[in-house]
Amino acid sequence: MSGSQRQIVHMDLDTFFVSVERLHNSVLNGKPVIIGGMSDRGVVAGCSYEARRFGVHSAMPMKMARQLCSDAYFIRGDMDEYSKQSRIVTEIIAERAPVYEKASIDEHYMDLTGMDRFFGCLKWSKELRQTIIKETGLPISFGLSTNKTVSKIATGEAKPNGEMEVIPTHVQPFLNPLSIKKIPMLGPKTYQLLRSMGIVNIETLSQVPVDMMQRVLGKNGITLWKKANGIDPTPVIKYMEQKSMSTERTFEQDTTDIRYLNELIIRMAEKLAFELRTKQKLTGCISVKIKYSNFDTHSLQKKIPYTSFDHDIISVAQDLFKRVYTRRMLIRLLGIKLSSLITGTQQLNLFEDTPETVNLYQTMDKIRKRYGKNAIGRAAAMR
Repeated sequence: MSGSQRQIVHMDLDTFFVSVERLHNSVLNGKPVIIGGMSDRGVVAGCSYEARRFGVHSAMPMKMARQLCSDAYFIRGDMDEYSKQSRIVTEIIAERAPVYEKASIDEHYMDLTGMDRFFGCLKWSKELRQTIIKETGLPISFGLSTNKTVSKIATGEAKPNGEMEVIPTHVQPFLNPLSIKKIPMLGPKTYQLLRSMGIVNIETLSQVPVDMMQRVLGKNGITLWKKANGIDPTPVIKYMEQKSMSTERTFEQDTTDIRYLNELIIRMAEKLAFELRTKQKLTGCISVKIKYSNFDTHSLQKKIPYTSFDHDIISVAQDLFKRVYTRRMLIRLLGIKLSSLITGTQQLNLFEDTPETVNLYQTMDKIRKRYGKNAIGRAAAMR
């Protein structure tokens, strides 16, 4: 059995945004720290354990956070710096892990199956964790078990700055007493529904007949039941910087119309950003490609803070186009590619003082989902 037993480790940087801020300002160590938009209309993007004791949590209105913890250090946040630190951690993991998946800006899964024959998986995970702490100064926790769900829950239990292994025979005893809230991807509506059915802990959920879970929650009910029973066959999907999405246009007539080309960049960027948000992805790299009428092809790319906002992508793409289009020759093709994709909803919005921006994107996305991708867009690109 041990030969086929999977070994999955989940690593998660503790209070990531706060930890990065503490790297640059030791005064923040041990103090309540709250990061997010600075106005009362802003939202909490991250907070330290010291602030959590006052009831502060992510996505809470900043106004409420100030009332709960008025003595905290309030910081706007710097997505550029967080993206940079995230990449450093990924590079350390990439050098050492056989297969890894970057699940979000601050967490990674690694599949260590079969490594036990050469090197204990727990020992390897401990050493990797110590290397990350030593090389970055950032606290990180890990959970090691037979699948993604159990290892992620174990990481949560190991925090702050800890480590935990859950061996196969201990999976159910480990899960049983925990709240159903600990199950990854179990949202607030599902939680309320299960609570109304009298299901509070994982043990109770694991004992509900699976067909009843299917009747109440459809396919998601079966998935939750499996997770409660420690079953999760989801593979660790090998992370590659090449993972990308792109769009390009070959013109019927070669052109040098700069205004038209800039409008096209806006339309392309809007389309790709909508696709990112639909798939709950963020991009960390943008490239622009042009092909001249003589078939010479040139491209330029730029690493950026992780984002899925149109306005971020448009401004970088237009700047790259300006820099790559140097010959003033007719163009036959224009393309944009987004790469270094990671899973995550837009965290940058939590540092902005204008919830209107976020609401605007959500409204536009709803319209597109209902009436089609081209149903709405910027006036500048509508010519």
